[in-house]
Amino acid sequence: MNTSATGNPSSGTRNILDPRKLAPAVAREAAEFHRDVVRAVEQAVETQPVVVVGMAQNVFVKKTRSALEAAGIQFTYLEYGSYFSKWKQRLAIKLWTGWPTFPQVFVRGVLIGGHALTTAAIADGSLQRMLAAPAQDAQSVQA
Repeated sequence: MNTSATGNPSSGTRNILDPRKLAPAVAREAAEFHRDVVRAVEQAVETQPVVVVGMAQNVFVKKTRSALEAAGIQFTYLEYGSYFSKWKQRLAIKLWTGWPTFPQVFVRGVLIGGHALTTAAIADGSLQRMLAAPAQDAQSVQA
């Protein structure tokens, strides 16, 4: 899994926190912040072709799931609370990926973005090409 801290969603999953720019105590706290949640997402991303991480009541999560279903793309969905719950768990996921919103869509271990970027990838065929490519080449297929 790519661990670059570039901030570029096409660089794959990564930890945005650069430990060299944090005091050691801060780096330890950040690394352990809801680590169980991050591990669960990380495991799904490593083992499932398409993973959507979302939250209840979010219209963009619902639209993204519907778009994937309409395109015939199977996915694993992980839901962490709603606007009223589990905000700390979602914050841990955001810190881990560096992506500020939900949904967060991963294809073959690569974070491709949220609703707008996912629907664009479906429309231009790049998401389908990522799924069809050998796993090690999936990131290079992304538009």
